[in-house]
Amino acid sequence: MSKIACVMTSEFEDVEYTQPNDAFTKEGHEVTTIEWEAGKQVTGKQGQATVTIDASIDDVKPEDFDALFIPGGFSPDQLRGDEKFVQFAKHFMDQDKPVFAICHGPQLLITAKALEGRTATGFKSIAVDMEYAKANYKDQEVVVCQNQLVTSRQPDDIPAFNREAMKLLEA
Repeated sequence: MSKIACVMTSEFEDVEYTQPNDAFTKEGHEVTTIEWEAGKQVTGKQGQATVTIDASIDDVKPEDFDALFIPGGFSPDQLRGDEKFVQFAKHFMDQDKPVFAICHGPQLLITAKALEGRTATGFKSIAVDMEYAKANYKDQEVVVCQNQLVTSRQPDDIPAFNREAMKLLEA
């Protein structure tokens, strides 16, 4: 089973974390939540989910994980202000490891300059940002690029997002 790094902080979109996390763990994958501080509790922007962070970004190496999961909400925008998270995400893209980013999740990949030439989607408010990052933006419920990157737009797309992420993890 895969070890999945999930980078997140407060103000993540609740169901964009909980539903994929549940799908991953149900199939036996291990999800490790990563923020600035291990043991800290972070709360989703809807107030429906509270998550205790497993590890600090200072204590993990991307080489120790098989895949990266970036939930949406305001969390990715906060994380991309820290070069440690940017380089962490960039590693997965550069090493062709599976990356799952939903809604505003691609913001971290934009800052990592990892979307150029990639086909991807995200929440409509970041479509122009993705185009400026030289991504081929598609307004579709799920986009899989180069059998590595899975992106979706919003909570309604979670079933398709989970389905395609699971296919990559099973490959």
